[in-house]
Amino acid sequence: MSGRAALPPVPFVGLTGAVASGKSAALDAFARLGAATLSTDETTHELLATEGVASRLAERWGAEVAPGGVVDRDRVGAIVFQRPDELRWLESLMHPLVGQRVAEFRASLPAEAMLGVVEVPLLFETGMEAAFDATVCVVANDELRARRAGERGIARLAERATKQLSQEEKADRATHVVRNDGTPADLEEAIAALVPKLRAAAGSG
Repeated sequence: MSGRAALPPVPFVGLTGAVASGKSAALDAFARLGAATLSTDETTHELLATEGVASRLAERWGAEVAPGGVVDRDRVGAIVFQRPDELRWLESLMHPLVGQRVAEFRASLPAEAMLGVVEVPLLFETGMEAAFDATVCVVANDELRARRAGERGIARLAERATKQLSQEEKADRATHVVRNDGTPADLEEAIAALVPKLRAAAGSG
């Protein structure tokens, strides 16, 4: 039997923020600093590409939402953002699947990992904060967010913002807040300064 002490659990961090605040940039910064990372947006896209999910959507909304077995995300988006009942149905299908992927990601973290960080846009809205040791909210001033959103498409921003808490509410509920009003280097510097606090959240110091 080895005399080595067991390593403490890997700190598990939920990352969130309002639309166009810079969540993905923050997740990338965490990865560059050595954290293991997962994006639930990317996970959702991967799940939508599976045969099982595509068939469920086609059964619900018709074959046109998954022509050739490939989900048309724009068509699905048009359905669910116009019909709250259908959005609830889609969430009831997808959230457990995404939650399972998050759990698998956490279970796969090597004991020596610095951090496990999961980007969850609707972290507080879906009640997932309890799954994490700490939460981080990325914030940016409204003018900057509007400019970034404009580059991505205002209609998409309006649709997504209607089902989210305000930036202020997200920040109030988060364990830590990181501002993203400057350069990518500024953001990475802020996150690097936060890492020791996040590691301390699970006693790995």
